[in-house]
Amino acid sequence: MGFFNLKGTLKPLTSLKQFAKPPHTIRYPEVPVEASDRYRGFHYNDVEDCIGCGNCSTICMNDAIDMTIVDQIKGEKGDSGLRPRIDYGRCCYCALCVDVCPTGSLSLTKDFINVTNDANTLLVTPGIDNPEAVENISYSSSTEWSLNNFTRIPMEELEGKERVKCFAEVVLGYTEEQARQEADRCISCGICTEVCPDHMHIPEYINAIAKGDDEDALRIIYDNNPLPEMCGKVCTRRCEDVCAIATRGEPVAIRWLKRYATETAEASDVTREIVNPEIREANGKKVGIIGAGPSGLTAGYYLALRGYDVTIWEANAKAGGMTMYGIPKYRLPIESLEKQINYIQSIGVKINFNTKVGKDISFKEIYENNDAVFMGVGFPKAWTLGIEGEDAKGSMQAVNYLHMINSGESVEIGDKVAVIGGGNVAIDAARVARRFGADVTMLYRRRVKDMPADWEEIEGAEDEGVKFEPQAIPIKVHTDDNGKVNGIEYLKAEMVQSEEGGRPRPVAIEGSNIIMPVTAVFAAIGQQGDYSFLDEYTDKVKVERGRFIVDDKQQTTLPRLFAGGDSANRTADAISAIADGYRACKAIDEMLLDKQ
Repeated sequence: MGFFNLKGTLKPLTSLKQFAKPPHTIRYPEVPVEASDRYRGFHYNDVEDCIGCGNCSTICMNDAIDMTIVDQIKGEKGDSGLRPRIDYGRCCYCALCVDVCPTGSLSLTKDFINVTNDANTLLVTPGIDNPEAVENISYSSSTEWSLNNFTRIPMEELEGKERVKCFAEVVLGYTEEQARQEADRCISCGICTEVCPDHMHIPEYINAIAKGDDEDALRIIYDNNPLPEMCGKVCTRRCEDVCAIATRGEPVAIRWLKRYATETAEASDVTREIVNPEIREANGKKVGIIGAGPSGLTAGYYLALRGYDVTIWEANAKAGGMTMYGIPKYRLPIESLEKQINYIQSIGVKINFNTKVGKDISFKEIYENNDAVFMGVGFPKAWTLGIEGEDAKGSMQAVNYLHMINSGESVEIGDKVAVIGGGNVAIDAARVARRFGADVTMLYRRRVKDMPADWEEIEGAEDEGVKFEPQAIPIKVHTDDNGKVNGIEYLKAEMVQSEEGGRPRPVAIEGSNIIMPVTAVFAAIGQQGDYSFLDEYTDKVKVERGRFIVDDKQQTTLPRLFAGGDSANRTADAISAIADGYRACKAIDEMLLDKQ
């Protein structure tokens, strides 16, 4: 017992040997400290590269990250305006937030010292509160090691030389396995939803596809879009332009996933069974709609669901507007479009076909016999070139050519066609002419890279053998002795930078005349509206620069009259028209049922 007492007494004396050794601690900041190169300390965020997707906040297991507004950042399309703020009382420096950052803007640094008595200083907005930390970055993500998948599942298409032989659909669509894999790439940030004109529930239906619930995806899609299969095939997909994954890779194939989900319902009755829409009891109100294009069909569908008696007057034999008569069937098969229209009719929307307002029925009759009227009349009239010989036989507007072909008419174009223009209508006309065996050349005033057409359509035209003649300004259509087109004369142009700093403009080179032998000429330089059907109401509906003036609820300057689509907005795509129709439906519902 005495031995153990002695040991306990002497043991503290053994610590005296430490007096001769250097201390384990360092006097900071008098003595600087340098962490190892791979040390994981405080965060740094390149706030200019960051888009505020919130993926870092979502994955943080310690709830150490929230998204906050910062004065230096202004939210815009593709940027939520929010930036991550780190609570270093919670952070464990695991770097998962860095690994899932789609833009690569978030990093960790070698900085790790923060001596303070104020707990609030442990809340740091990286890149804003510590801009100097950019000099000490120690850990960042790469596309190779990121937890995100930056590679899109490729979409299979018919080979170019084969597809020009017929009007079979070019895009083949995803298989179930491909759709699941592609949907799994989505990080559910929702930035795509904000830029979509119709604010579709994109992350929600993509997540449903990823989980294998295609029917739920379809129900989610139909919540605010009654023509989703059309959008899944021909939408301008601005949602993909702002996809967070696209900052360092390929965007999630939002359009193709929508197509996949909608095609799982093979017929209109199957669509109705799956969507199972709630149709309210009739409320005794009548709404007339002029034009069965995307905006008119959308307004009619959602108004009918709300209990309104809806009638659409359509000048053509079929509904769909430009999607029916302007988009080639190798892009949007007629069976697909008719399936969606049949579904809309099945819930009670009445469509009077071959009924032109202003001729077969007056606007006054429609306006006076309905509680509200919506116009989705589009831009049916094409602009002319204004050059000599334009009225010759074989010279026509591209939009008219597409209308005739989609109506099943036979059009004689010969074997060598010139298409003037660089937009989607021009591309469509060129690709259709190729399917009828013609040698096709597109003449465009500017460079190919300046063409407003969708880049996928341009590439598709190239694959199908369409030739491009950029910086070409047409000046005359030549004809033979019978008044039929036999050539197009144009001047070459040089691109001149404008003094204002805008995009270069084409300037004709004097004496550079070229005459190209052709058998047909298609002009596609734009379209305009025709509002003559308004008759005595013309002065009461304000039109500016060729379009109806509407408020944020799509209401015109004439009470109870609403408008949408190309005749009311300059976006000129189907999804914007759908958004207009949906917005007008809600406004009409508020007005007629006094909902405030």
